[in-house]
Amino acid sequence: MTPRRIGTAVALGLAAALTLSACSGGGQDLSKQWEESNEKGYISGDGTSASFPVSERTDPVQFSGEVEDGSTLSSDDILGKVTVVNFWYAGCAPCRAEAPDLEAAYEEFAGDNVAFLGINTRDQVAQAQQFAQEFGIEYPSIMDVAGGRSVQRAFAGQVPLNAVPTTLVLDTEGRVAHRVLGQLAGASQLPTLIRETLAETGIEVPRETSTPDSASESAE
Repeated sequence: MTPRRIGTAVALGLAAALTLSACSGGGQDLSKQWEESNEKGYISGDGTSASFPVSERTDPVQFSGEVEDGSTLSSDDILGKVTVVNFWYAGCAPCRAEAPDLEAAYEEFAGDNVAFLGINTRDQVAQAQQFAQEFGIEYPSIMDVAGGRSVQRAFAGQVPLNAVPTTLVLDTEGRVAHRVLGQLAGASQLPTLIRETLAETGIEVPRETSTPDSASESAE
């Protein structure tokens, strides 16, 4: 390779690295995961979470989208509840692995004070419905597929576009209180974050139940 071509290749490599860093908004580790996700279609994180004190949370996230049954769901519908938002798609291996943990948390907490919402980033309705049937997922998912991606863009700054899976816990005002990048670390991680968010508002926290951390392993 000539010196000129070598110089061009280096420049292109640096430009690509800078672009990935800018998109991720999460530092060097997230930039690396983002680069990997372009090849695999998902971020294979280890369930690393970030928690944001009330005083440091951003403005409430406002969004609206169409769920699998064709109805519309918006941020107004979940306002006042602690809400779990999970970004996923059916062919994502970590999404499949963590599905039992999400459904277990839904069964434990869903009610007047806690809501669950999936954000499907890639599939057609039939694929999403098949996934829900396979894993017994009872909560709805907004079909935020390529083209508009309006819900993903509404969470820009909190979740890199195409960062799948990612799980957020929103407080009762619709602000991001917790973020888990990549697959949930175990069955106890999400319930712990939900309880913390409920407790800060004075809402009665459900009694903790013993849930094995191997639930996600059963899906592999």
